[in-house]
Amino acid sequence: MSIPMEQAYLHCPRCGCKQSDVGQIPFRCDHCQFAVFFGPVAAVGGLIVDSADKLLLVRRARNPGKGQWGLPGGFVDRGETAEEALEREVYEETQLRLKTRELLVTRPNQYNYQGVVTEVIDLFYVCRAVDPSHVELEPAELDDYVWVHPTDDYLDNMAFPSNRYAIELWMSELP
Repeated sequence: MSIPMEQAYLHCPRCGCKQSDVGQIPFRCDHCQFAVFFGPVAAVGGLIVDSADKLLLVRRARNPGKGQWGLPGGFVDRGETAEEALEREVYEETQLRLKTRELLVTRPNQYNYQGVVTEVIDLFYVCRAVDPSHVELEPAELDDYVWVHPTDDYLDNMAFPSNRYAIELWMSELP
């Protein structure tokens, strides 16, 4: 069973009081007036393209989306820009260094982790790698990769609908 993040707040994280109005946005504690707005967290995805305009797709080795395709990327950490997060996440997952990146689109997404759903805003960048032939996957995160002109076989097996949206938008802009 999956629940929205706001349904998981049964007690105030500040004072610990049990909440009578669970699920409201914003969460507001009746006792201490502490508020949580459950705004979307930011995540980044790299549409990494090689010299033949093939796209790097990676297969997820864990949930959510285990066994499905996606784009290298992840959550933006506190204190870093989206571009810094993109470069960090791409390097952590693939060992690729980016030489160019250009914002393509932003898209809402939902991240279901162990049954709790977090609202996410994904920022997708079209990127070129310094050396696209040197992909080394982080095995705890990913178990396969392909350089492809994405077909429905891949698009129908994407871990996140926002990834598919970004890929289809990118493909629609190709000459």
